[in-house]
Parts: sequence; structure tokens; C-alpha cells
Amino acid sequence: MALEIKVPSVGESINEVTLVKWLKADGAWVERDEVLAELESEKATFEINAEQAGVLKHIAKENDTLLIGDIACSIDTTAERPAGAEVPAAAPAAKDAAPATQTSEPAKPAADVKATPVAAAIIADKQVNPANVVPSGANGKIYKQDVLAALQNPGRAPQTVAFGRNDRPEKMSNLRKTVSRRLVEAKNTTAMLTTFNEVDMTRIMELRKLYKDGFSKTHGVNLGFMSFFTKACSYALQEWPAVNAYIDGDQIIYHDYCDISIAVSAPKGLVVPVIRNAESLSMADIEKKVVELATKARENKLTIEEMTGGTFTITNGGVFGSLMSTPIINIPQSAILGMHKIQERPMAINGKVEIRPMMYLALSYDHRIIDGRESVSFLVRVKELLENPELLLFGKDPVKTLLEL
Repeated sequence: MALEIKVPSVGESINEVTLVKWLKADGAWVERDEVLAELESEKATFEINAEQAGVLKHIAKENDTLLIGDIACSIDTTAERPAGAEVPAAAPAAKDAAPATQTSEPAKPAADVKATPVAAAIIADKQVNPANVVPSGANGKIYKQDVLAALQNPGRAPQTVAFGRNDRPEKMSNLRKTVSRRLVEAKNTTAMLTTFNEVDMTRIMELRKLYKDGFSKTHGVNLGFMSFFTKACSYALQEWPAVNAYIDGDQIIYHDYCDISIAVSAPKGLVVPVIRNAESLSMADIEKKVVELATKARENKLTIEEMTGGTFTITNGGVFGSLMSTPIINIPQSAILGMHKIQERPMAINGKVEIRPMMYLALSYDHRIIDGRESVSFLVRVKELLENPELLLFGKDPVKTLLEL
């Protein structure tokens, strides 16, 4: 009996997906619940599993575009289980601990590098150390010919041809197509404007240096910059609600909560998972959520629910060395805050020149809903909260709070 494995529904607005990679070969024996293939929608990557044990038959090919409900493969459940199939895949490696250690070291990096399926298969089969392979693809992607070149030149980096004229067309992923479409839509449908300011990071950096060890020991997570910025934005968004709103037809939808989207660079493109009710979270809770979402993004395990519904976005181009930029609004939101590289600069402080760690901030906003007064005041408020981190406790000066001023 041939059991058909169909593309499952992954969301109300998702009609088609791309079969990125088969994880089990055609004709291979598969166990129940074993992962068969990796698929990608316009918002997330997910997997399909074997519903029964049997022999796998590929119906769709890699890079095929499939509709929800299409048959991706079938499993012959009447086929005889091959000899030795009951033995777990990891069992043979356990027979001799020493050889397992020797072979696992070169193979470990192969799971982390960017490589085409064919290149990855050769790396695993020939036990090639990816560090010895010179990638020729965009963003350090390894192709088949790169691995073959490394095999032909053991012990040294293969010679690359200067000014090569090779063209390598690659099908645009659903995620990249969606990012492209949304960025163009944001530019064409919003009255986007950007306002800038700069923040002195001295106090935050002093606090991190002073409390980072205790914070990590107590909460099991590092104290980063994102929790300070998320907390500051949450206070400022509540004071300037238009920045936290969006336009729906002829209505403006305001939010009494702050669902902060954070831009994360994933292997297949930029994604923006959401920290729900950031205004109610502690610094430690925010840092834990950032780590959780960033890890899922790197492993392509974010769900659609985790990437939808944000009310405001924070993006950090500083991790890549950007000194200043104008971020594009993440529609239907109305504003996005851009963080940048921290750089020491001479600043005039009380009539004297001092070297301070400074960061440029950029707020891109939809001028249809947010006026200049609101955008500038919002950014000034974020600057004030970051330069005086004690204000993040109440959103106000502690002494003035005590005196009810």
C-alpha cells in the first residue's frame, strides 16, 4: 500500500511552499515520524515527517513549488523491512569510541556551513573539513566544484581564478520573494521619513560591565543591549501611542500593548520574530526571549505565529558594523528603530571635550500617522531613557516618583 504524504497547511494566508531539500533519499527505508524533507513558505521553514515506516518514493523534486495539499512523496508500507533497519543510525558509531571521535570532528562543521545539498553530501561522505574549502557562492556558500577543488588540492587552499566570469542562477526562495515584495510595498504605500539622534552609551556600558557576571549567574543569560532598547521603546511607545499604531483603511488602530519585532539575520534571509507584551517583561525575560527567537531563526525553526502581529520593530545594523542607515518600515507597522555601531567620538561635555561611546539612532516612520513632533519626541525619550538607565525602572526619575512630582 502506498501512503501519500501531502503538503500540510501552515497558515491561513499560505497557499504554496517550496521543497528546499530532501533529507531522505528516493528508495530509502524510513521509520515512522522520521523527517523526510525541508519545505519553505513565504514566512517560515518547516519539515514533513513519515506517517508510517516503509520505502520512500519522491514525487516532488527539490526547488519545486507545491500547493497546500499537493503530494510530496509516498511511502510503500507493504515493503519488507531491510536487514539491519532495526538498528538505530547512531548505533554503529558506538561500537568503537575512538574511530567515532576521529570521524565526527571533520563532519561537525558541515552542519553549520552554508552549502548546496550536493556539496554537503560530498563533505559528509569524503570527511572534508569545510575550513579547507574556499566557497565561491554568495555569502560564503559552498558549491560542488568548491569541494572537488579542495579534494584535488589536499592540505592547501585551492587557487581561485581572478575576475572569473561564471554566472550561477539560483531560484529566489519564498522568504526572499516575500521580503522583496514587502520592502517595495513599504516604500510605495507609506509616506516614509527618517529622523536621527545619537545616544551616549556610557552608563549602559558601565552597568553591563558591573553587573554582567551576576546577571548571567542569576538568570542564565547574558545582559545585552537589546533588553535596554526594548524596555526604553516600550515606555516611549506608551507615551507616544501613534508610533505604536497602524492605519487600516480609514481607521487608525492603536495598541495598549507593545509587541516588539526584532530583526534577525537568518541563513535564508531577514526575519522579524516578535517579543509579545514587552512592556510587561523584565530585563531578564526580554534577554531570554531574544536568545530563544534568535536561536530558532538561525535553525529555521520559527513558526508563523512567532513572526506575525508585531506593533513596532527594532533592528540592529551595528552588529554588522553599520554606522548609520535608514531602516525600512515593517508594514503594516508605522515605525522602526535602527540601532547602529557604538563608536568612540569626542563630545563636548560641560564645556570640556571627552571621548564617549556614541551610537546613532534612526527612526523611520509613516508620516501619514506620525507627525514630526511625535517622531522626534519619541526618539528623544528613548535617548533619555538609555542615557539614564535608572529611569527604566519606573519610566520616571526615582526621586521624582518618591516625591510624587
